[in-house]
Amino acid sequence: METVVLVIHLLVAIALVGLVLIQRSEGGGLGMGGGMGGFMTGRATANLLTRATGMLAAAFMATSILLAILAGARPEARSILQTPAASAPAQTQPAAPAESEAPRAPVAK
Repeated sequence: METVVLVIHLLVAIALVGLVLIQRSEGGGLGMGGGMGGFMTGRATANLLTRATGMLAAAFMATSILLAILAGARPEARSILQTPAASAPAQTQPAAPAESEAPRAPVAK
């Protein structure tokens, strides 16, 4: 279920970015002066793009909230910080030092 919602979320995000890039710039904030010339001009097209952007934004928010709910409903720990260190070696007593011989006297040459 979560994978399906995630794929839908990604498709909505890509479509939303595409729609925003298609829309005509008002005011030339980036200095581009209006966009793509004669492609999709007119008031009705602006209303269509505005409504489609609003619907995709609502779908994006809904899938974001749904993904957050699905992620929070999982009982198992998914974070590295929350998982116990099962692969860590068990702590044992340090090995006793080997019995050494008495120190030897330096050899004179």
